[in-house]
Order: sequence, then structure tokens, then C-alpha cells
Amino acid sequence: MAAHRVPVLDLRRLESEPDQLIGEVGAAYREFGFCGFRGHGIADRLIEDAYDIFRRFFALPEELKLRYRATAGGQRGYTPFGVEQAKGHAVPDLKEFWHLGREMGTVNPWPGILQPNLWPAEVAEFRVKSLALYAALEELGGRILGIIARFLGFEMDWFAPHVRFGNSILRAIHYPPVREHETPALRAAQHEDINLITLLIGSGEAGLEILARDGTWVPVTSIEGTIVVNIGDMMKRLTNHVLPSTPHRVVNPPQACSDEPRFSIPFFLHPNPDFLIKTLPGCISDENPNRYPKPITANEFLEQRLREIKLM
Repeated sequence: MAAHRVPVLDLRRLESEPDQLIGEVGAAYREFGFCGFRGHGIADRLIEDAYDIFRRFFALPEELKLRYRATAGGQRGYTPFGVEQAKGHAVPDLKEFWHLGREMGTVNPWPGILQPNLWPAEVAEFRVKSLALYAALEELGGRILGIIARFLGFEMDWFAPHVRFGNSILRAIHYPPVREHETPALRAAQHEDINLITLLIGSGEAGLEILARDGTWVPVTSIEGTIVVNIGDMMKRLTNHVLPSTPHRVVNPPQACSDEPRFSIPFFLHPNPDFLIKTLPGCISDENPNRYPKPITANEFLEQRLREIKLM
């Protein structure tokens, strides 16, 4: 494994050489907190259709977008430019975004948490195309969680009942052109994700960087056909840092490219709101004592973090 290079693995090997793939995925997460996957089965057309509807939404006049201003701690709908602020940073990020959550139908154990989605009437096929990508990423996320479960010594389906009603979020992000080159703000300042795992569909532009163990920032290049999946803070806490949640950021473009926007679509996979994040016994040892003796529910953890980043 080359130093400072996030591994990219073929998910189809889960059928032909599962033990070897599971070991390589686990090693990648222990070292980097990030791993790229090809052979994931999500069609390019599905991704392209989603990018198309989100670009059309972000191109709307601000007064129209604000009709869909996010509710419930920013968990559904539109969050305008300059609102989200990374924990520990004095200025907001240079981005706007849209949040799409789970469609619950008639059975909703947590109606106050898993709230209805908002649908912009100005963008044709928004609902159909965004929900199609949500479903595909949720299914892929379930497969990645299965690999992680096996690496941790559980059955492949260990996470399944714990994420069935998870407050998972599809986030479409628009980073507008950067007009102010001396600004202290970044498109996305250094942060760690809140959830179990994040599946990231980048649109090809540079900017994403992860913080390596030696303290250097390492670019993560979007590779065509690859979805990058990283560990979030809930998984880090659950595994007592056996699987680390690596700090990452999106830096501003060089001045020559400052007129170019950037788009990305991360999928934040969450457990059920009542899932108790309690350190797994197999991740506790004399060398790695329990850092979190007091458990916390997923929703309590989420709300705590949303307050820290100014969304609640």
C-alpha cells in the first residue's frame, strides 16, 4: 500500500475472494479512514441524472431557493450559502447545499425526527431522480457496512437492523466560484463527518484533501467510476477509534480556476435514531482502553454535532 495513497478496491471481489477483500478494506480504514470502491454497480446515468437536477436547482434565483429553506436542523431542504460552520472555525464554509432524507411512507417510528422531504416544483423530475440515487447509495452503503461488520468479527448483516430507519442524508453541495482570494474561509473547512460512513460521489474537480497521520494534507483525486467511502465519527466512537474518522477539507481553487464552481454529492449513512452508540467489546483492550464509557444514542449525538456546526 503506497504511502499517502487512498486504496481503490474492486467491490466485485466480494464474490470471488471475500476474505482477502475484507482484510484489505479493514486495513485501508485503519490506516486512512478512507477507501475508494469501483465495481460498485451504480450506473453512470443515475449519477449524471442526479447531478443534472441539482445543478438546475442551484441555478435558480435565491428567492426561489429560499422557499425550500431547510427545517429540522438542516436535515431536509435547502441551506443557503454561508450558514454551515465547521466546528472550531470562526467563519462559515463557502457552500450551499440541499438535503434529502428517507421517505417513510405510512410507518414512521420517529415522525419528529424523520421528517418529510421538500420537493422544488421548479425542477422537473427532482423527486424521482434524487430518490433513485438515494436508494442506490443506501444499498451500496449496506454492502460496505457488511464488509466492516465482518472485519470487526460480526456477521455481514449485523448493521442491517440498526440502519433500517436511519436518518441517512443525501447532500448535494454547490461550491460557487471563489471571488475573494484573500478570504480566511474555505469551501469546506477541516472537519470529520458525523455519521457511520459517508459515500462520496465527486464530480471530478480537485479540492478534497485528507489529513494524513504525519500531519500533511493529501489530495484525494476523483477517479472515474469510483465512489469514495470514509468512516464517520459515530463509527469511530463505536469502534473505540479502531476505525478512525479522518479529518478532511475542501480547499479553494487556485486563482486561475476561481471562476469554476464545484459540485459533489455525499451520502451520510446514519443508524436508527435510537441506536445506542456503545463501544464494541472487541474494540477494547489493555492497549486501547474504552474512551467512551458513557453510551449515547445516535440522535443525541447528531443533535449535539448539528449545534456545533450552526445547523441547529
